Amino acid sequence: MMRMGGSSAPSKKVNRATLKRVAQLFRPYRFEVAMTAICVIASSLLGILPFLFLGTIVDQGIAHNRLDVTARYSLYTIALTFIASALMLYYGYLSVVVGQHIMRDLRNKLFDHLQGMSMKFFTSTRVGEIQSRLISDVSGVQGVLSSTVSDALSNITTVVSALVTMFALEWRLALLSVGILPIFAIAGSRIGGIARKVTTGMQKQMAELNAMMGETLSVSGVLLIKTSGRRSLVAQRFGVENESLSGWQVKAQMIPYYFFGLIRFIFSLTPALVYWVAAYLIFKGDKLITIGLLVVFTSLQSRLFFPLTGLLNVQVQLTSALGFFDRIFEYMDIPQDIVDRPDAITLDAAKVTGRVEFKDVIFSYEEEAEVPTVQDISFEAEPGQLVALVGPSGAGKTTLTYLIPRLYDVSSGSVSIDGIDVRDIKLESLGEVVGAVTQETYLVHATVAENLRYGKPDATDAEIAEAAKLAAIHDHIAGLPEGYETLVGERGYKLSGGEKQRIAIARAILKNPRILILDEATSALDTASERLIQNSLKTLMAGRTTFAIAHRLSTILAADLILVLQGGQIVERGRHHDLLAQNGLYAKLYNEQFMEQEQVAVL
Repeated sequence: MMRMGGSSAPSKKVNRATLKRVAQLFRPYRFEVAMTAICVIASSLLGILPFLFLGTIVDQGIAHNRLDVTARYSLYTIALTFIASALMLYYGYLSVVVGQHIMRDLRNKLFDHLQGMSMKFFTSTRVGEIQSRLISDVSGVQGVLSSTVSDALSNITTVVSALVTMFALEWRLALLSVGILPIFAIAGSRIGGIARKVTTGMQKQMAELNAMMGETLSVSGVLLIKTSGRRSLVAQRFGVENESLSGWQVKAQMIPYYFFGLIRFIFSLTPALVYWVAAYLIFKGDKLITIGLLVVFTSLQSRLFFPLTGLLNVQVQLTSALGFFDRIFEYMDIPQDIVDRPDAITLDAAKVTGRVEFKDVIFSYEEEAEVPTVQDISFEAEPGQLVALVGPSGAGKTTLTYLIPRLYDVSSGSVSIDGIDVRDIKLESLGEVVGAVTQETYLVHATVAENLRYGKPDATDAEIAEAAKLAAIHDHIAGLPEGYETLVGERGYKLSGGEKQRIAIARAILKNPRILILDEATSALDTASERLIQNSLKTLMAGRTTFAIAHRLSTILAADLILVLQGGQIVERGRHHDLLAQNGLYAKLYNEQFMEQEQVAVL
């Protein structure tokens, strides 16, 4: 699995950088954020008035038996509460919409970024880890994005207005209440730091578990486990990883208990202190403290402390969410090593002839590799030619074909199409003129028709059927319960290897590329089907540059150029009869296969 950099305890500088990037996510929604702020401030300021009305009701209404005063200010309270609640509902809606849109944007940006990564990234990173970043981590910031800004602004406005009102009513009691505030600040800072570390650890462990489940619960994984008798071993490994995740989740779920336990203690302590001090002042003959003032003051304390609790909760949520954001940004910051150059051109597919040239090509999968995977590769493939790549396993045949559509970039030298370096061609344009049928056929969990339309999204039903006929798969598809609308299953598991490969060939036929790559395209077919496919491929290859990788040398006897690779180098080149006459590696491989076929025929 690819290990990403990053510390479990990021510095304050990193925190500020992350916060700045999070703030930039809100930029496209400035109007909605501004409207949210206006509604939040208005709702919070209106919310302070009912507390003042309460003092009037107690001192001037109830204390003097004035029903009219009590009724009037009660109606004022009801009206203001209704208005404040309506504003709260509206800004809550805006907050949720903005939050969901930002999550959508994050997923889109991350998915688009990952789509632009080279094959090197995907061959060194587990699918479960990628899915965890894209789904779990993005979902983990939902609460923060949906409510943090509005909650923080609402709580700040409420706290400030409550403090101003409390000091205006009775500064001595207000000082007593303010004296408790440092406890909130210290508690929030420490709990928030712990929450972030716990969240980061929990997400890493969850990604590990997701990766393991992706590997073991896939069709291929289950098949491997069942056929190797390793069910108990895999279950044991899963139990260890699951136990570790459970430990992190216990820590995460205990944080709110610590937090609200402290808050409950402070909430119980502060009113008692206020009553104690107020009683002392009243007994000393202070006439400014009335019952109504005391009721208003203690009510404002809840108005003060509940928002403070909310602010601390926002702090805890934000510091926890920074762990999610760090993981998301970590992937988004991985540079894409294969991208369009600023002056890259778009090929006109209709005008591309398909001439391919390799010139002094050297390539290594790892930069620090002592011996390149392929080296000193130079040859030309003219339009309409069939170029066969043969040689023992690991000779570099498939690697060479990867360099044509820029799945990887050459370490040195160049690969060109019609005299244009592929690095000077836009990737999307390059993908339009190069088609491939790989050894490992991949089908998505969709219908047969949908899989075929990957070759040509706007293909008609007639075009799909014609491509399937050329690939000798139409009759089989027509015989399925739902024909072309039949679901193929995960990775096409409802189909045989030969059927999947013929669908892949039909997909390539439908795409109609100028350059065609066939990587063991008929390896999963029986002899009869292979003959049908070979005839179809002859039609497909006409006028197109075709690169065919084949261990069955009988399939490439008519190739215009055969390149024999060994150890990443071209050791022989020519046509079939010329290479046989050289009595080199090609002749050895051909004779070995011919003898094997004779032995099989005898058996």
